[in-house]
Amino acid sequence: MPRSRVILLSVLAGVTLLVVLGFAGVAAVQFGQFLGGALLSQQGETAPNRDAPATEEDRDFGIVDIYDVDEQGALVPAATGTAADVWTLFTRIVGDDVAGASILQYKTGDAPESDTLAYVYQDSDPQYWTLVVNLDTANDPQLLIATLVHEYAHVFSYAPEQFEPKGGSCPTFTVVEGCAEEASYLWQFYEEFWTGYSEHPDLENTDGDVAWEFYQRHEEDFVSDYAATNIGEDFAESFMTFVLEESWSTETVAGRKLDFFTNYPELVELREHVRDELAVELGLR
Repeated sequence: MPRSRVILLSVLAGVTLLVVLGFAGVAAVQFGQFLGGALLSQQGETAPNRDAPATEEDRDFGIVDIYDVDEQGALVPAATGTAADVWTLFTRIVGDDVAGASILQYKTGDAPESDTLAYVYQDSDPQYWTLVVNLDTANDPQLLIATLVHEYAHVFSYAPEQFEPKGGSCPTFTVVEGCAEEASYLWQFYEEFWTGYSEHPDLENTDGDVAWEFYQRHEEDFVSDYAATNIGEDFAESFMTFVLEESWSTETVAGRKLDFFTNYPELVELREHVRDELAVELGLR
């Protein structure tokens, strides 16, 4: 059965993956709206036995269909067509059990003119997330896989066990999700790769111009220009590249970021799972 919910957007509202589009014509790139703390109405919520998905207006994708996700990772109502195919791909990446334990809603739109490929945002219960996908991305299967891996990196790197709720002093850094645990992926990533800059974008930056200027000064430090946006995007873009690349050199900071993930057996296992499960789609066999 679907779970009850109240949506509270976090800093990741509007997280996008622009690894292919990059910042070419940066002034025209649409970054998702930063709506930290904005409470959304439960627009379109209906009884779980509905036959067709409810809909709502999305700022990036126009009208989107809304699906609840049950504890087993199944959609309510059941999706069809491309929406179903994309969800199946996501569950192949993360597993039905993980999808059911972390994703509360799945929303889909079809917006060929949008620069946004997908985004995730955290629920008021930080265990749960909503995944929103531009179905036009499905026209490029490898880009879609990269997009979904990127978005899942946000989900696991901002999970409750990675952050303490706000309150009191914080020995690491504080973002909307709370205070980063000292053993968290993001704090370790920050310590290793972001502390050496005399200045860097705010850790929750969403300004494309700021990111582009930072990237231009430190191009060899990032796997893509979009990775220079903020700490979360750098982590997600680097993890996505770690999963999809066969090998890399550690002579650059960008390469050492990929090597960072080899310190975590669970992330190495996830990489191996994705590459094995989607070997055909990724052209690995």
